[in-house]
Amino acid sequence: MQIVLATRNRGKIREIKYILSDLPIEIKSLLDFPNIPEIEEKGNTFEENALIKAKTVAKLTGLPALADDSGLAVDCLNGAPGVYSARYAGEGADDKKNNEKLLRELEGIPLERRGAAFVCVIALCIPKGNCYIEEGKCKGVISLSPRGSYGFGYDPIFFLPDYGKTMAELPLEVKNQISHRYKALKKIKSLIRKLFIDAGKGF
Repeated sequence: MQIVLATRNRGKIREIKYILSDLPIEIKSLLDFPNIPEIEEKGNTFEENALIKAKTVAKLTGLPALADDSGLAVDCLNGAPGVYSARYAGEGADDKKNNEKLLRELEGIPLERRGAAFVCVIALCIPKGNCYIEEGKCKGVISLSPRGSYGFGYDPIFFLPDYGKTMAELPLEVKNQISHRYKALKKIKSLIRKLFIDAGKGF
């Protein structure tokens, strides 16, 4: 049984493979399909974007495709950057520039008003079959400055009060027990087991 992760983001690939490692499936990614072009995310929600990617990759590869759309929603910014999280500082911006822009926008705002949540929506699409959607959230606070060298994206400025650390200060095995992606993937993993593995049907 094979499944394709609809991403070339090495950080995401590493996390997803780690979380799904106990499933009896071979996990590929778009790094294994260099001829597939970049997929434009035109959706207005995480769910729409995840479905766009999963449906497109399933169609182009003929294999089940797993896609996530995830991002950061900051309470005092009315949910921004949201679906624009990856390109918050402009097209082609890297993680550092996105973090810097967000910190500038929150300058002067006290920690008690910097509540935020990482949101992840996972779509699993089967070629010529159904699509399945699951969501996970992880709540925290935007820190005053970056800390930590683990993770990627907004991890260095996403502070977890229960741990007293940013997401980027947590080892991968700890992050993968609490992250938004873990929570969504845990639900998808249960679905894969129930519908395709335990039932003996395959994808």
